Amino acid sequence: MVKIFQEARALLGRVEYQRGHIEEALRVFDGIKVSTLIPEMKISIATKVDQQKPRPYSSSPALSFHAVTVLMETIYLKALVLNDLGRFEEAARECSTILDIVESAVPEGLPSNFGNDCNLNETICRAVELLPELWKLGGFPLETVSSYRRALVTNWNLDAKTIAKIQKDFAIFLLYSGCEAYPLKRRCQLDGLFVPQNNLEEAILLLLILLMKFNLRRIERDPTVMHHLAFALSVSGQLKPLARQFEALLPGILDNIEWLYNVALCYLASDDDLTALDLLRRVLKSGEDSNSFKELILASKICCESSARVGEGVLYARRALAIQHGGCDQMDVVAGLLLGISLSNQARYATTDIERSSQQHEALEVLGNAGKKAHNRDFGTIYSISLENAVQRKLDTAARYAKKLFKLEAGSELKTWLLIARIMSAQKRFEDAECIVNAALDQAGKWSQGDLLQTKAKIQIAQGQLRKAIETYTQILALVQLRMKSFGAGISVLQVAIFYLNRS
Repeated sequence: MVKIFQEARALLGRVEYQRGHIEEALRVFDGIKVSTLIPEMKISIATKVDQQKPRPYSSSPALSFHAVTVLMETIYLKALVLNDLGRFEEAARECSTILDIVESAVPEGLPSNFGNDCNLNETICRAVELLPELWKLGGFPLETVSSYRRALVTNWNLDAKTIAKIQKDFAIFLLYSGCEAYPLKRRCQLDGLFVPQNNLEEAILLLLILLMKFNLRRIERDPTVMHHLAFALSVSGQLKPLARQFEALLPGILDNIEWLYNVALCYLASDDDLTALDLLRRVLKSGEDSNSFKELILASKICCESSARVGEGVLYARRALAIQHGGCDQMDVVAGLLLGISLSNQARYATTDIERSSQQHEALEVLGNAGKKAHNRDFGTIYSISLENAVQRKLDTAARYAKKLFKLEAGSELKTWLLIARIMSAQKRFEDAECIVNAALDQAGKWSQGDLLQTKAKIQIAQGQLRKAIETYTQILALVQLRMKSFGAGISVLQVAIFYLNRS
């Protein structure tokens, strides 16, 4: 009779919840003493799973399976009610009760055909999905991680779509929650298989599993999974493996141009510039540039840093400027900066004075236009204008731009200190140049002093102060010895001395 009364209250609570009477539904659910019925609920579930196998339970009569289904739904609805009221921790504990009952009744997990003739399996699946969300809302990150792992390790008879959703949600939580999860427990580990040791490794593993399922067509494609994996592998510095994952994608998951661009970025970040450029050429050979600005910019950047391909870089930068004409000023600045740098580098390898002069003149013109569009506030453009003027021996103009840049940066960039010192040295203002270097040495960290000391030694040599230059090189050698001691570099002091002396 008591069991019938409890079941009746459960049905009444469900009706109140469906009507939107949240607090009334909670009062009804609170009146149901589910804890007293849990032993019999376990027996009923175990019997349903396998009625053939004898089990050492007490002789107390089990609840009907229908009653168990109603009571489990009641626990789930109570968790939803508590969630609606913002009582997330209580809701999570109620939801966890459902999983505790099932795990205790069937330790080996639910069979695939379980619940085909009832609603209990649906309630269990919903509880498995809901539990990590409740812990997350309550601000319990470790419990959230535990519930996600529990959902994936135990056999809850979930469908493939639900498992994939849980795997993706868990990976996202591991990547962006800011909480470092504890390592997997031993019961979660399988002998001979890779076991992730931190959030990043576990998230990458989950996302790779999802990608494999996409490629095997077990679940519907989700392009955002590749975006999250790209972030995770980029953070971990595994760009070559990321490229291989892009290459393994089936056609249709990403647009072909987007696919090529992302793979090129991976190879470029792995210092494989030639492979990256070859991939970009596949996009750019068609000549249809209207939607290829970022590919043109990236290809130009790769080429401008290589003496063998600097002419190709000029062409890509021109094409980028052509399609950006009249568009975003900031993008014009980027394209102009790359064209100016490419022309400047190209001029170094010109075969005639006329060709060199023409390229240098255009480089300054292009850089100047880029500077105007940036309202002379773009640090990279100002630096390049100053450097190009210095290369062309227009030292007063170079010094003016360098000093402007120095003020904008508030002396924060080492390369600007060096640029000013070298311009002053070229103007034969050796004492001023050395003062600049000394001031920079006071600001720079120990590991950043090598180039400054080398510049200082050259300035001293230019003044005929050989004894002082030797003392400066001694400081460089002491710095290198300290670095060797710290990092265990396998290089002799004599080799370092010869290297620096040759560069002088």
